[in-house]
Formats: sequence, C-alpha cells, structure tokens
Amino acid sequence: MLHQARISIVDDNEAFRESLRKLVTLLGYTVEAFPSAADFLASRLLPETDCLVADVHMPVMTGVELHRHLVDAGHAIPTILITAYPDEVVRDRALKDGVVCYLSKPVDDEHLERCLRSALQSGTPIEDRS
Repeated sequence: MLHQARISIVDDNEAFRESLRKLVTLLGYTVEAFPSAADFLASRLLPETDCLVADVHMPVMTGVELHRHLVDAGHAIPTILITAYPDEVVRDRALKDGVVCYLSKPVDDEHLERCLRSALQSGTPIEDRS
C-alpha cells in the first residue's frame, strides 16, 4: 500500500537514522532523514512534513525541544519520539504536550507502523506499549 504522506526522521545516530529510513520507506511512505533538528528546521521540506519521527536525546536541540519549537512556531506536525533512554517523566510530559507516541529503542516495527497511522489519521496520542 502506497501512502502519499511524507515522514521526516531526525536522529543524530547515522546507523539508526538510516535503518529507520529504510523501514519507513518499506512501509510505503516518502521519507526524508536529517542528522539534527537544525538541519530539519532549515529544510525546505519542513512545511511538507506530515509526520515527524525524532530522537529524544540529540545534541543542541532534543526531540522534545524540537516538538515544542514546532508547536510554538505554528507547525502542527504530528510527532513520534524515540529514545534509547526511556524516562517516564519525559514520556508523560511529551504525551501531554501532544506527542503522538513515545517509543523505546529498539523500536518494534508493528508498533511504529500503528503510531504512524495514528499520527497521520488523527494525531491522537496512543499509549506506549514498548
């Protein structure tokens, strides 16, 4: 099934970013990948992004800060956060702030796919079960 949606991935870990890019592409989405929040924010593709998948822990601007920056700037992009260091306080705050999903690495492919569908359909947060 092909989707017209554009997914932007922001993760400073090149190996993970490329792996995630390949997975999301295989799911049928158009995917762009960025090594930092600054690169994403400077991209001409920002307004064309239908869903953002960002790492929580990145230098300079974290995924949580990127989401907040986008909301404050008027860009209502449904966001999925991924982390290798899950933290319940950060998770709860992010979900209350409108993040659709907060996933732990390694990411379960099927859970990510459900999160992407949810983000693109309604942007309604779903519970993290990973």
